[in-house]
Amino acid sequence: MNLTTPRKLNGFWELMPKEELLFEKLLSNIKETFKQNCFLPLDTPVLEYSDILLAKSNGVSEKEIYRFTKGDTDMCMRYDLTVPLARFVAMHQNELNFPFKRFQIGKVYRGERPQKGRFREFYQCDADIIGSETLSVVADAECIMLFERCFKALNLGVQIRISNRKVLGGFIESLKKEDVSTEIFIILDKLDKIPKDDAVAQLKELGLSDSQAEKLIGLTKTNGSLTDILKKVENLCENETFQKGIDELKALDRSLKSFDAKNYVYDLSVIRGHNYYTGTVFEGFLQNNEETIAIGGGGRYENLCGYFTEKKMPGVGMSIGITRLFDILLKQNYFDTNSLNEIDLAIINFDETLDDCLNLVSKFREQKINADCFYENQTFKSKMKEANRRQVKYVLIVGEDEIKEKTYTLKNMQTSEQEKLSFEEIVEKIKSDRMQTQK
Repeated sequence: MNLTTPRKLNGFWELMPKEELLFEKLLSNIKETFKQNCFLPLDTPVLEYSDILLAKSNGVSEKEIYRFTKGDTDMCMRYDLTVPLARFVAMHQNELNFPFKRFQIGKVYRGERPQKGRFREFYQCDADIIGSETLSVVADAECIMLFERCFKALNLGVQIRISNRKVLGGFIESLKKEDVSTEIFIILDKLDKIPKDDAVAQLKELGLSDSQAEKLIGLTKTNGSLTDILKKVENLCENETFQKGIDELKALDRSLKSFDAKNYVYDLSVIRGHNYYTGTVFEGFLQNNEETIAIGGGGRYENLCGYFTEKKMPGVGMSIGITRLFDILLKQNYFDTNSLNEIDLAIINFDETLDDCLNLVSKFREQKINADCFYENQTFKSKMKEANRRQVKYVLIVGEDEIKEKTYTLKNMQTSEQEKLSFEEIVEKIKSDRMQTQK
């Protein structure tokens, strides 16, 4: 028999069991935060009709999309969660309450070259607010506040950098260059990756003068508090779009203060893509991180469902790059893996007590204690070694005398302390210990 070498595709995620437990805990904290802020869960299919997903590819190249046919059906694997959301809202618009607030956490797929921080399979963690015809800027502030609260729930410091695309867009209009605005945004979005001289040269190729290119790049360097921003740019130009962007920033700032958001600054270099977002945009960065890596963001889009319905449905959303974030935290040894145990209590039998131990396992599990019995190990010594190997804190030693007396020897493997306790006392002790650990 020829054996196949076990291997997995590059760029696809796979965690060890303890890492998976940590990841699930991360997701659980975020889900709870979403629910506390009145966002409803949604789960859409991994596969969609190709004409649905390709209708609005949001800057994702078709070469990156996994597309195939089964019989006569042309389908794609979802590359984000936003287009499926647009399809869902368009299909069910008469059944939903607006503003519709939803969250979704799920895997998406992109056939791009795997590299640092980029995967072919990864989780997106999204929350969006969708309006019907109109949507207040308060919704923009709510998504930014939600982003901040998610990281607070993870005990991670985050700095949120906020801008409004209308400010740059209006300035481009004032230069009479709106016909190449998409190309200009692409260049400005790369300013942290290319030398300034190269950016100026590329802007000049689009017809801008040296002076115009310098002013535009200078505008993206504006950051600080809203007061700082207004002092520098409020009277920079009279373009209507530009002034509307300034007004939206003012309204946003009032709502953020009302929501008691704290960890944010304004930074006009934040663009987030080329033409998807239409107003507020923001990005989040880990504080005190060794590298400056965006771990999420979001923004305002005026017509989410434009490819699927004539009804205008403006929206605003936030997304956490949860796979990238978890990968960074693992590499920085953020998690205390030694304190994470899949087993609360190992029950070790000797004499002829296996059946009684299995009954105890069942009773402890009913009390929501993760108990296990090492019935495959043949000797008492091998069972204790197994408990040590799995870093189990508590071991319950059960012999015939313990079964008769209904008191059991509970050993703390970290301190080597032993005590005789009843079933009820053991349950209380482990639950109390668990609560202290979670604080």
